[in-house]
Amino acid sequence: MRKKIEIMDTTLRDGEQTSGVSFSISEKLTITQLLLEELKVDRVEVASARVSQGEFQAVEAITKWATDNGYIDRIEILSFVDNGVSIDWMQKTGVKVQNLLTKGSLNHLTHQLKKTPEQHFADISKVIDAAQSLGISTNVYLEDWSNGMRNSPEYVWQYLDFLSSQPVKRVMLPDTLGVLTPSEAFGFIAALKEKYPAIHFDFHAHNDYDLATGNVLEAVKAGIDGLHLTVNGMGERAGNAPMASVIAVINDFLPEAEISVKEEAIYKVSKLVENFSGVRIPANKPIVGEYVFTQTAGIHADGDNKKNLYFNDLLPERFGRRRKYALGKTSGKANIEKNLQELGLKLSDEDIKKVTQRVIELGDKKEIVTKEDLPYIISDVLDSSMYEEKVKIESYVLTHAKGLRPSATLSICIDSKVYEENAQGDGQFDAFMKALNKVYHKKGLKLPNLTDYTVRIAPGSSTDALCETVITWEHEGRTFKTRGLDSDQTVCAIKATQKMLNII
Repeated sequence: MRKKIEIMDTTLRDGEQTSGVSFSISEKLTITQLLLEELKVDRVEVASARVSQGEFQAVEAITKWATDNGYIDRIEILSFVDNGVSIDWMQKTGVKVQNLLTKGSLNHLTHQLKKTPEQHFADISKVIDAAQSLGISTNVYLEDWSNGMRNSPEYVWQYLDFLSSQPVKRVMLPDTLGVLTPSEAFGFIAALKEKYPAIHFDFHAHNDYDLATGNVLEAVKAGIDGLHLTVNGMGERAGNAPMASVIAVINDFLPEAEISVKEEAIYKVSKLVENFSGVRIPANKPIVGEYVFTQTAGIHADGDNKKNLYFNDLLPERFGRRRKYALGKTSGKANIEKNLQELGLKLSDEDIKKVTQRVIELGDKKEIVTKEDLPYIISDVLDSSMYEEKVKIESYVLTHAKGLRPSATLSICIDSKVYEENAQGDGQFDAFMKALNKVYHKKGLKLPNLTDYTVRIAPGSSTDALCETVITWEHEGRTFKTRGLDSDQTVCAIKATQKMLNII
């Protein structure tokens, strides 16, 4: 029999404690709807009681939607032992489940509350009774539980003895400061489950030592009943256990556990939360990072062509994503072929070698090369093979300053002889062409007329994208085109011009 593990998402409560993050009312409602209806988590902790008027309005909106759609028992609020203030706040919003924050270590109890265990338990009992009388069910957080187990286990056992006699649905075990090791997580939770098999225990991991996912893995092995996770691992300091990684780990390594979360919705929800929160997902973050399903090395792409030698069980399609093959200085022929397949293009082996070499050259210049750039690179490379290069623009200086006319100085090698000229123009490329005209005029030659000039950038590109300039020339009664490729538009035009000089 597989054991059902409840997944509670706390992105909107604990995750919102990420520095600089504050979700609007509509954002909280939208995220709640996606978490429950598309990601299929079991419960959502949406806010803390008493925080602000905006929080109150957000919870009101969520509870109205949840009531209308049958989710009200899955909406939870962090509440406090505060003589009924939190209970009153919750009653006005319509929430039916409180997650009561209490002290899980003697250190916190003694130095923050300055009370005895008996006094604390009596206060907690009053809150639970008051909530129950109003139809509000109670889960209890044992704040700093992990340090409680390390340093004051007698107090934890005493507290759990008390809670076992209370009308509590769940006891929630936070590693508040993210200090547990995986072996401790397993040992502490296994001990609790052995002594209190009837209590439903949740584990709430923080990631200060980057051990949250490992601790969750061990918690499930030890018999935990529920897990608290956040989208993109958001949360205070180093964040909480990340939803995507934990779900993948459970599905791949814990066949004895059953969860309701739908993997294929993870990436969609992650990107939405990234946009709403403004907290960017690291490019190398497992499952949801931009580059985690991108093969860069040519040997890896080649291996994927040969029985998927570099695949593991984390197939991108599981999470609504696709594998990519990066183009850059480590690219090989296989990377190019993979991208050409996606574009529906076919090249000869010889042309693929030329295109591969051009991509490597661009990668050496730290250019970002995308799949969408490939048609431009192909045109550039294949055009270049149609003529012998007798003219080479050795170097140039282009200047553009406010209030002054743009100017260009160039050095050009024609049949092994170097010429230098400078000129001003209406733009940098115009100045370049006028300097070039000076060189050819001295040689008694006339340059073609430029009749059309087109710049294209691949769709979806950014400011550092490769662009293609296509220039149409008219020379001695015939018309022809040349292309230039670079991340700088003026340099593109100069490269296209050099091709023209060699063609004529």
